[in-house]
Amino acid sequence: MVFVVGNSRSGTTMMGRILGKHPSVYTFGELHFFGQLCAPPFSSKSPKEEIEELASQLHCIQREGYRTHGNPRRFLNEGQAFLESLTTYPETQAALFEAFLHHVAAENGGAIPCDQTPRNVFYIPDILQLYPKARIINMIRDPRDVLLSQKRKWKRRFLGGSDMPIKETFRDWVNYHPITISYIWRTAVTAAEQFLQHERVTSIYFEELLAHPEATVKYLCDFIGITYTHAMLQVPQVGSSVADDQPEQLGINPHRAHSWHSDTTGGELNSAEIYLNQTISAAFMKIHNYTPVSVRPNIASLALHLLTFPVKLAGAFLFNLDRIKSIRQTLKRRIFNLPCGETTDV
Repeated sequence: MVFVVGNSRSGTTMMGRILGKHPSVYTFGELHFFGQLCAPPFSSKSPKEEIEELASQLHCIQREGYRTHGNPRRFLNEGQAFLESLTTYPETQAALFEAFLHHVAAENGGAIPCDQTPRNVFYIPDILQLYPKARIINMIRDPRDVLLSQKRKWKRRFLGGSDMPIKETFRDWVNYHPITISYIWRTAVTAAEQFLQHERVTSIYFEELLAHPEATVKYLCDFIGITYTHAMLQVPQVGSSVADDQPEQLGINPHRAHSWHSDTTGGELNSAEIYLNQTISAAFMKIHNYTPVSVRPNIASLALHLLTFPVKLAGAFLFNLDRIKSIRQTLKRRIFNLPCGETTDV
């Protein structure tokens, strides 16, 4: 199995599309199994009713999309039929997830399932422990480009994501604040840092992928154990928060790097946002060779961001409660970056 992880808006979806172009790989949408559908311990035996409920949720999200799906109860019969078709009944959440990934991938002609849920960057130790043959691709992107993309994410509804519910558009707007987004980028990069030398984990810079797509994808094929094909680079140019979708346009667009510069975005990131982002991300920007720019923040704008931070943070927390299986686990992993592996008492 392949897991594409990283901070949200760091190129995980593009990477999933690239891998999905290989005849042996089937790429799923964002499933958010770890952390949202279930909480640790993932390898403990679960009641049959819980396994059936998880199976129906997975089928629902896979069929209708993570951000657009309806009531999972409608897929209960399909989930039960899937479980009955298995040679070995999955008694744990982790076993169910593995069986589901392989089952759906096989149905779609793929031998290798690929999950491209960004948030799984906070579950790297669990994935490595639960699935000894899994490979993890960690995407890293300039935090200022991530900030711009997150700021514009709510506009996806008007850039080609017309099926996006109004609720999700509003959620994206509530979620944005330069302090929150910058801090989560830092914790996401920190979460992957300890595994940079692990033989089953590799990190890919979004900018490197855009600048040298063929060499980068060939490297990844060797890492996964598949043969490179040129078709893997023929992905549609959709999903950007900066430009309109162009599904008929195929290939890797090198101009998506460094979009945060004011000359390409009309100055959509103001001086206070850039200042806050660079200040919070400074240590890891240096580690990953992202050069800060000299910026003097507008005092009024900076004060406004500082004053609105508690309100925006509280709003984001309340608006995302339905996406959190365990508040304690989420705070440990995403905010405080505490290790919570399968063997850890949590």
